[in-house]
Amino acid sequence: MTVPPVELDDLADPAAGFPQATREQWRTLAAEVLRRSGWDGSPDEAEAALTTATYDGVAVAPLYDAADLPAAPRTTRAPGPWDVRQRHADPDPAATREAIHADLENGVTSLWLDLNAIDPAALPAVLDGVLLDLAPVVLDAGPRTAEAAEAFLRLVEGVAGGVAGGVALPGGNLGADPIGLAARTGATADTGAAVALARRCAADHPGLRAITVDALPYHDAGGADAEELGCSVATGVAYLRALTDAGLTAEQAFGQLEFRYAATADQFLTIAKLRAARRLWARVAEVTGVAREPGRQHQHAVTSSAMMTVRDPWVNMLRTTVACFAAGAGGADAVTVQPFDACLGLPDAFARRIARNTQSLLVEEANVAHVADPAGGSWYVERLTDDLAARAWEWFQEIERAGGMAAALERLVPERLAATRARRADNLAHRRDPITGVSEFPDLKERPVSRRTGHGLAATSGGVSGVSGGAPGGGLPVMRYAEEFEALRDLADAQPSRPTVFLATIGPVAAHTARATFAANLFAAGGVATVTSGPGTDPAAIAAAFRDCGTPVACLCSGDRLYGEHAAAVAAALREAGARRVWLAGKGEYEGVDATLYAGCDALGVLRATFDDLGVDR
Repeated sequence: MTVPPVELDDLADPAAGFPQATREQWRTLAAEVLRRSGWDGSPDEAEAALTTATYDGVAVAPLYDAADLPAAPRTTRAPGPWDVRQRHADPDPAATREAIHADLENGVTSLWLDLNAIDPAALPAVLDGVLLDLAPVVLDAGPRTAEAAEAFLRLVEGVAGGVAGGVALPGGNLGADPIGLAARTGATADTGAAVALARRCAADHPGLRAITVDALPYHDAGGADAEELGCSVATGVAYLRALTDAGLTAEQAFGQLEFRYAATADQFLTIAKLRAARRLWARVAEVTGVAREPGRQHQHAVTSSAMMTVRDPWVNMLRTTVACFAAGAGGADAVTVQPFDACLGLPDAFARRIARNTQSLLVEEANVAHVADPAGGSWYVERLTDDLAARAWEWFQEIERAGGMAAALERLVPERLAATRARRADNLAHRRDPITGVSEFPDLKERPVSRRTGHGLAATSGGVSGVSGGAPGGGLPVMRYAEEFEALRDLADAQPSRPTVFLATIGPVAAHTARATFAANLFAAGGVATVTSGPGTDPAAIAAAFRDCGTPVACLCSGDRLYGEHAAAVAAALREAGARRVWLAGKGEYEGVDATLYAGCDALGVLRATFDDLGVDR
C-alpha cells in the first residue's frame, strides 16, 4: 500500500479541505435529535430548548462561538504558584502547633487560624517555631478580632525585640470583617476596630492586611454566585468609605482588603466567578481613581462547605480537587482546600495531607499555575464571566440603593438569599442538583467515619447549620446541600432493623432491571433497603414474596408494555397481601397504584412518605 505524502501545511491546519460548519447547521442537526424525544420546535428554537440557567438567571447555552466573546478587558493574576493556605481550628495548642509544622514542611505556604476555636492567648504557643517573616498568617476571630489582632501584633513585635514594625511580614491578614460577622451572627456591624487595625497596619506593618471581605456567609446561606459577588463588592465599598473617611488614602484603603470566595465543584462557574470578581473590583478602582495594580483584588478561594458531605466523605476529595483546579485556573491568589472529613469534626493527619497534596499536584505536576488566565479566550468562559459580572453589578447597585451592605443585611439580603435557597432546596429534593454518594449512588454498606468534635468551616464566626434558621441574633442560616438526605439516612440507621421496600420486578430481567435499579438507588438515598421479587409476572407469586419480605411498602418495576398488561393485577395482589402503599417506577396511571417515582420526582417527598408508611417516627 502506498501512503500519499503529507504536506506540513495540512498538519498545521487539520480542518483544511473540510467545509466551514455553521451555527445554523448545528441547530438543524440538534432539532432532529430533539424531535426523537417528542420535541416539536423549529431549528431556530433548538438552541433555546437546550439552554439552561444558573441560579442567578444567567443563560448557559449548549454552543458558543467567536460571536459570544465580550469586549470587556481581562484582569489576570501573574503566572506562578498560588499561596497554599491551610486552615487550623484545633483548640489544643500543642496539636495545632504540630499540625502547622507538618503543613509548612510539606508544601503549605501560609496559615489560616480559626481563633473562635483557638484561644488568642495561645498564639505564642501555636506559632512557636514558625518563621513569621516567611509564612504569612491569616486570623479569623469573629467577635474576638481586636483581642486576637493585638495578641498577634504583640507576638510579631516581640520577635522584633520590642520594636514595632521590626518584622517585615510577607503578607497575612488580621481578619477584621464586622459586616461579615453581622451576616453570620446578626451582630451590629461596627467598623471602628477594623479601621483602627487598618491604620496600624498601614503605618507599622505594610506587608500585613487588616480586613477580610468574606463572601462565604452568602454562599453558605444558599446564595448564588452573582449574589455572593454583589455582596462582596458592596462590603468592600463600605470598608473603602470607612477607611478613607478615617484618613487613609484610596490606595492604602485598597491595600488593606482581601476577598474570600467559595470554590465549588462547578468548575466553570467558579472560574467565571473569580474572573468576574476581579473585573468588578477593577471597576470600583477605576471609579475611585486608583491605578490598576494598587487596586487589584487580592483573592482567597476556599473549597465550599455547602457542597461537602458527611456520608461517603471520600467523594469530597473529588469535589475539592475540581474546586481547587477551578480556583487556580480562575486566578485566586491563595487557595484553601478543605480536608475531606471537614464536616465530621477536626481533620486527621491523613485528610490534611491529602488536602495540601491536592494543591501541590495541581501546582507542581499539572502546572495549572504556570499560565496566566488559562481559561481566557474560551468562548464559554468569557461569556459566562461577562454575564455573571453584569448580574453581580446589578445586585451590588441594588444593595447600594438600599443604603449599603450593613443596611441591606437587615432585610434585602436575607430575603434575596432565602428565595435562592428555596429554589436550590427544591432542586436538591428533586435531584436536579445531584449529590454523588448521597442522593445518587449511595452506599448503604459504607463504614462510618468518626472524628474529634471541632469547628467546621461553616461554623466559623457563629454560623448555624440548617436551612431554616440562622444564628440566635438573626444571622444568615447555613445550608449544606446533603443534610436533608443525610438526616433520613441517620434516621434509617437508628432503627432496630433497616427500613425496607419490596420491589415487584415484573417480567424478565431485561425488562425490569433499569427501573428496579433506579428505584433501589432512590430509596437507598434515604437509607432504605430494597428486596426484589425476581423475574416473573404471576401476581400470586409476587404477592407471596411480598408477604415473606415483611414490609408494608411495595414498588412495581418493569417496562411500560408490561405495566399495561400486569400492573393492575399485581397491585391488587399486593393490596390483598397487606401493602399499605404501592409505588410504580415510571410515569402513568394504573389501577391500584398510589403514586409514581421517576427521574425528576420529589425524592425527599417519596422518602418521607415511605418512612411514614413504614411507621418510622420522623
